[in-house]
Amino acid sequence: MALRASELKVGDSKTMLVADNLSRTQIVMYAGASGDYNPIHSDERYTVEVAGYPSVFAHGMLTMGATGRLLTDWLGDGRVTDFGVRFVNQVWPGDTLTSTATIEAIRSEGDVMMADLSIVTVNQKDQPVVSGTASARLDP
Repeated sequence: MALRASELKVGDSKTMLVADNLSRTQIVMYAGASGDYNPIHSDERYTVEVAGYPSVFAHGMLTMGATGRLLTDWLGDGRVTDFGVRFVNQVWPGDTLTSTATIEAIRSEGDVMMADLSIVTVNQKDQPVVSGTASARLDP
């Protein structure tokens, strides 16, 4: 059930575990689902020896999608109207990710109530991996 504007206030926040011990298998499965077969996400030898990274790492969009799950779980399906992020740090196999969204504004757009949110996803070391913003339509 979607939240109503009357149930929210500026400063409200929601935190959620969005990935627990992300596995290499999950990263490769995402490559298949997204069609992004860049070897830096699946080929350890290529990633280390050619690309110069310490290991394979998750797709940015996998992290963004996991982060977006917080928005739909909290605000309801089909409510997000805008969602943009900045990829701050890489996500490695074994990382656990926690996302927090905070209501920055509640406003009307015509006769539609909207919530503007800030979002951050951190790894198990409390290092940000994604930061961004979103807007969502609310029931009155």
